[in-house]
Amino acid sequence: MEFGVLSLLPPMLAIILAIITRNVIPSLFAGVWIGATMLADWNPLAGIYVSFQNFIIPVIGDEGNATILVYVALFGVLIAFFQRTGGAEALAEFISEKVKSRRGAQGGTGGLGILLFIDDYFNALTAGSVMRAVTDRMKVSREKLAYIVDSTSAPTALLVPVSTWVVFVMGLISAQFAEIGISQSEYFAYLSTIPFNFYSIFAVLFVFVIIYLKLDYGPMAKAEFRTMTTGKVQRDGAQPPSADEITQAEPMTSKPKLMNLLIPLIVLLAMIPPLFLWTGGYPENDFVTAIGEADGAISILLAAFTAGILGLIMGLSQKLFSFKEAISIYMGGIKGMVLVFLILILAWSIGDVASEVGTAEYVSNLAQQLFTPAIIPALIFIVSGIVAFTAGTSYGTFAIMIPIAMPIAASLDISMPLVIAAVLSGGVFGDHCSPISDTTVLSSAGSSCDLVDHVYTQLPYALTAGVSGIIAFVIAGYTESIWLSLAVGIIALILLAFLLNRMFGQKMPKEQETNA
Repeated sequence: MEFGVLSLLPPMLAIILAIITRNVIPSLFAGVWIGATMLADWNPLAGIYVSFQNFIIPVIGDEGNATILVYVALFGVLIAFFQRTGGAEALAEFISEKVKSRRGAQGGTGGLGILLFIDDYFNALTAGSVMRAVTDRMKVSREKLAYIVDSTSAPTALLVPVSTWVVFVMGLISAQFAEIGISQSEYFAYLSTIPFNFYSIFAVLFVFVIIYLKLDYGPMAKAEFRTMTTGKVQRDGAQPPSADEITQAEPMTSKPKLMNLLIPLIVLLAMIPPLFLWTGGYPENDFVTAIGEADGAISILLAAFTAGILGLIMGLSQKLFSFKEAISIYMGGIKGMVLVFLILILAWSIGDVASEVGTAEYVSNLAQQLFTPAIIPALIFIVSGIVAFTAGTSYGTFAIMIPIAMPIAASLDISMPLVIAAVLSGGVFGDHCSPISDTTVLSSAGSSCDLVDHVYTQLPYALTAGVSGIIAFVIAGYTESIWLSLAVGIIALILLAFLLNRMFGQKMPKEQETNA
C-alpha cells in the first residue's frame, strides 16, 4: 500500500503526543495504533487488533528482543545491589577525602560522574547527593554542582561501552538491522557511534574546561560569584527538591565498602571480551572472525548476570541483608526497568509499523530532493534535540528517531554510525536544555538545587556544546573524518567559552580567586 505523505503519520503522532502529554508510553502506542489502523483500511477497531497481533506480540516473542529485555533487567539488578551495598557511596567518600579546594571539589564531582557510568539515574542521584556536602564546604554553588552532575551522567552512559543506555540503544539498532537486512553485530555498531557522539563528548569535556580554566559565564557566573562572596550555595527563596524523596534508600547499617562497587564492575567488564570470543566460536574460528560473529547481547547478559549474583553474594557475606531481602532487592531491580521494557517494546513496534507504511522511503526521497546528504546528520541532530527538549526524554527520542534515521542512512548511503550518533547526541542535547527532562529533574534533586535555577544556569553551557556539535556534524557529513570533526568542534567549543566568558563573565575578588 502506498500512503505518500500519510506515511509520516505514525511517528509524527507519537512526537506530537509526547510533546503534549510528556509521556512517551501512550504516545508510542498511539503511533503504533494509527499505523496499524492505516494498514487495516482505516478501521480503528481493527487497528487495535493489528497493533497487538502483527506488531507488539511478535516483537516480544522475537528471540533477539527477548534477550535484550533480559539483560536490561539484569542491569537493573546490578544497579540495585550497587545502591544497597553502598559501593557507590564508598567511592564518593574516597573522592571527597582527597578534595582540598573549590576546583578539586568540582573536578572530583565530575570524576565521580564519569566513574558511575553504569546508569544515568543512578549516577545523577548518587553523585549529587554524596558530593553536596563537599561542594557546600568548598563554596561551590548548588547550580554548578547540578550542572556538573547532569553533564556527566547521560553523556557518560552513552560514551562508555557498558551501561543501561548502551543495552537500550543496542536493542533499537538490532531491530533496524533486521528490517534493513544488515548482519553486523549491534554491539560493534554501537561502539562505532562513540567517536561520532559529538555532543556527549563536548558536554563532558566542557565541564572540565569550565572548571580548570575558570570560564564561567552568564547566570552560572553570577551564581558562583554569590556563593564565593556570601557563602550562600543557593539564592534566597530557592526551593530545592530532595533526592531522598526519590530514592527512598534504606540507610546503611555499616561503613560502605569500595569493593562492593569495584569488584562486580571489574568482573562485568572483564567477562565481556572472553564471552565475545566464546560466542563467536573461538578457537574454532580465528580471533577476528570470532569477534565479528560474536553474540553481543548474550555476552553482556551473561556478564551482567554474573556481576549481579556476585553483588548479591558480597552483600550476604557482609550481612548487609538477609537472603529474603536479597531476593526482594533482586526483584526490585527488575521492576525498576519496567518503563524501559515498555519503551523498547513500543519502539520496536513503531519501527515495524513505519517500515510497513513506508515512512523511511518517503522521508529519504524528500530529503534527497531538499538537502544534500552531507547535511542530513546535522539536521537529524537538530530535530532529535527539538524532540527531546519538548518531550523531555532521551529514551523516547531514541525510540522515535532511530527507526526513522537508520533507514534514511541506508537509502542515502550516509555513514550509519554517524547518523545513529546524531540521534544520540541530539537526544542528550535536548534533554540537557529541557526543564521537564527526567535527568534534569534527578540532577536537580540529587544536588538539592532549585529546578528552575538549574535549567537557567545550565542552558547557556548546553547551547555552547550544542552549537559546537552542529559544527562537528556538518564537518563529519562532508568528510566522514572523526578526527577533523572532533578537532574543529573542540576548537569551536573552547573559543566560544573564552568569548562568552569575556562578554558575560563575572570577575571574582582576588582573595576568592586565589583560594579557588
